[in-house]
Amino acid sequence: MRLRDVDPTILEEVRYATPHNFTGDPVPGYDEPMCVLTRPLAEALREAQKGFRAQGYTLKVYDCYRPQPADDRFVEWAQNDDERMKAEFYPGLDKSQLYSAGYIAENSGHSRGSSVDLTLVRLPAPPQRAYVPGEPLTSCTSPAGERFPDNSVDMGTGFDCFDDLAHTDDPRITGQARANRDLLREGLTSVGLQGYSGEWWHFNLPREPFPNEYFDFPVNSAAFR
Repeated sequence: MRLRDVDPTILEEVRYATPHNFTGDPVPGYDEPMCVLTRPLAEALREAQKGFRAQGYTLKVYDCYRPQPADDRFVEWAQNDDERMKAEFYPGLDKSQLYSAGYIAENSGHSRGSSVDLTLVRLPAPPQRAYVPGEPLTSCTSPAGERFPDNSVDMGTGFDCFDDLAHTDDPRITGQARANRDLLREGLTSVGLQGYSGEWWHFNLPREPFPNEYFDFPVNSAAFR
């Protein structure tokens, strides 16, 4: 179901529907920039959002349900020589390492609709400028004032940063960025979600309704009319 039908106050910036992702192009299957989730996960986010809004924040999702053709595209991309987005998303890794290091996988919980990538934005939400293809790139590990401007709070790295610094409990993340990661994790685990140690932005629904399915329908409104 569409997240907006459960809680329209949660911000959506679905990156794979745009060229601002590690491939540099919109990803197959994302016909619209829209968050689709299983009902239990959408309802859990609605409950978490209540707590965050009471503290002056809102959730913002980067990726929700991911059609299987998107994961297929990621695997294909990992094997070609296109490195347009290396300077931002994997500055410290050779592209050939991304698959073996687990950053790219053939299957994902996202394709079952029970995984979500998200962050926090301070209310009132500042405007978010669009990425311009071809613009100079800055490492996702750079300080918040230097990397691509995101209207979210500082989490110590950008989203989809293929670097150890993005590991949820990396000890180099301190101060406000550490507090922000902890706030996100505590708010989401309080409604039953589980974080992923390798990515501060990734959370799963433990008792997912489709544990053995990898759906391939595209993300567009036609499926929900």
